[in-house]
Amino acid sequence: MPPFAVRAWSATTALGRGVQAQHAALLERRSGLRPNDFGPDNADGVPLPCWIGRVDGLEDAPLPAQFARWECRNNRLAWLALQQDGMLDAVRDAVDRLGAERVALVIGTSTSSIGASEEAYRDLQPDADGTPAFPPELARPIVHTVHSLGDFVQQVSGARGPCITVATACSSSAKVFAQAARLIEAGVVDAALVGGVDTLCGSVLYGFNSLQLVSAQPCRPFDADRDGLSLGEAGGFALLERVPADNRSLRLLGYGESSDAHHMSSPHPQGLGALQAMNEALARAGIAPEDVDYLNLHGTSTPANDRIEAAAVASLFPARLHASSTKGWTGHTLGAAGIVEAVFCLIALQHGTLPGILNSATPDPACGPQIRFDNAQASIQVAMTNSFGFGGNNASLVFGVSA
Repeated sequence: MPPFAVRAWSATTALGRGVQAQHAALLERRSGLRPNDFGPDNADGVPLPCWIGRVDGLEDAPLPAQFARWECRNNRLAWLALQQDGMLDAVRDAVDRLGAERVALVIGTSTSSIGASEEAYRDLQPDADGTPAFPPELARPIVHTVHSLGDFVQQVSGARGPCITVATACSSSAKVFAQAARLIEAGVVDAALVGGVDTLCGSVLYGFNSLQLVSAQPCRPFDADRDGLSLGEAGGFALLERVPADNRSLRLLGYGESSDAHHMSSPHPQGLGALQAMNEALARAGIAPEDVDYLNLHGTSTPANDRIEAAAVASLFPARLHASSTKGWTGHTLGAAGIVEAVFCLIALQHGTLPGILNSATPDPACGPQIRFDNAQASIQVAMTNSFGFGGNNASLVFGVSA
């Protein structure tokens, strides 16, 4: 496939707002995880006992008045993330240069603004005939759909090309790169704003806890004693365009997608879907496994997922590869994980900062030599990221620097 320029990019997580905050925390090995202080409370009146990656300040950052129709925690985070690193200015500039209908929006999430729906159902009030109804302040249909996020970003950006919300669980905001690349390559548009936003809510916390996937401790990816994940929230965006002949930007080189459909929440035991996604991404980029310098693993810190991903990586890549999970910094941000970890890859390419793994101390002997607990500093040319979602929805992305 042809490479695509990454014109602008940003992420906002529990580590802070914007790329500089993410990079500083990676260098300092400073985690954004904290003991859970996010409701709703458990049956015993206290928050679910776990650790979370919560973005500070959302409660005090309502949307501008003209966007009040879209008011909810998830769209607040989208708005906050768009204010960082000149993202909103960059997409509006693309709209001015290329035309509004030539800029697409492809945005990923898992639960979008379902937190607002939870609140509405908790606060049902009788309407005129006594039927339970949403309270007036939450009787806004647009915040009770998965597409609330894409619709909101369309309103604030001015882009009028195809507007798509992708919800394929934890691979959502990685698959947006693939869909955007296809739209540009097919000539449907000339640029695309991609990204993802997911926020903490009761459905996420208690849903994952009911699956016995949440650890009571900060997550420990690839540690021999890991016992589950830490959930987080995040938002991030990137602007993709065709690469002109003289461009020297960071680039999307390849993508791979697969759907093994092995199980609703468990990966294929031989990692077949993961291997297919990684192999397709390498093939589209036109490179061999030994050309990859850094791999950001999906690395959720659940016993099965880490073991299966590590085995797939060990079967494909040489031992010299530096591979790590950054979930110990941000928590697992679900539908936003793909864009956040793509940003970590772009930081690695731009600054040479290769993250290790936080909180893990005892390597699992079942995982290969590619898994690195310590940070490293190196000038690299190619970085790759994996995102593997429920239902066997898998995606891998390859990024590089121009020659």
